[in-house]
Amino acid sequence: MKQKLSVVKIGGNLIEDAEECKHVLGLFSKLDGNKILVHGGGNKATELANQMGVESKMVNGRRITNAETLDIALMVYGGLYSKKIVAKLQSLGTDAIGMSGADADAIRAHKRPKKNVDFGYVGDVDMVNTYGIFKLLQAGFTPIFCALTHDGKGQMLNTNADTIAAELAIAMSDQFETTLYYCFEKKGVLQNVEDENSVIKHIDSKGYDELLAYGIIADGMLPKMHNCFYALRNEVSKVCVGNTNMLKAENSDYTTLTL
Repeated sequence: MKQKLSVVKIGGNLIEDAEECKHVLGLFSKLDGNKILVHGGGNKATELANQMGVESKMVNGRRITNAETLDIALMVYGGLYSKKIVAKLQSLGTDAIGMSGADADAIRAHKRPKKNVDFGYVGDVDMVNTYGIFKLLQAGFTPIFCALTHDGKGQMLNTNADTIAAELAIAMSDQFETTLYYCFEKKGVLQNVEDENSVIKHIDSKGYDELLAYGIIADGMLPKMHNCFYALRNEVSKVCVGNTNMLKAENSDYTTLTL
């Protein structure tokens, strides 16, 4: 029987809010078994770029990463946020280790090809070093991944944190029974965006297609749900979407996705 693994993705907004950060990391530290945390940080990167007089450009909600903004991403994701999270988790008894894709050659990517838009130093994942990550987990460490990868030739790349979480969950599913958690501000996928309590408790592939057709899943939820079903179609056991309280064992008020 495979060991269980939880891959939990949190946004940068949860890290910036001191009380919410304490809450989510406390819940994460109490998760049983093997676990990996993936964190974003785009809003802080934009804020720091503005303070430094560096223009941040977005196209369809996706960040354009030039040389200057890549350096800022390295500072925020791999430095500021990573070390804050690691230090807090150590205080909670979790032996955390901050990781980018370059550390231990954990995640390699290629620079996204120019098509209609040149996204600059943005990476699309090619490979996850499952052996290295497995050895860290078996040694008792909890990897904390930021939204950075590398190309194996010395170039760092900015990579979407939701995508990194999905790719990690997929790659590790050969060795573990893996559950992927996407934590964000809502309780789950909502039937009515105006009603915070209209959580759809379960969505399968057929239900997903219907929700898309009726426009219930739209806008910012589209790429997140794409990653959810991409993970499920590639052997991830279960995907959960909701706020941080879904990490409580007794809580069931969130969305579970299965094929």
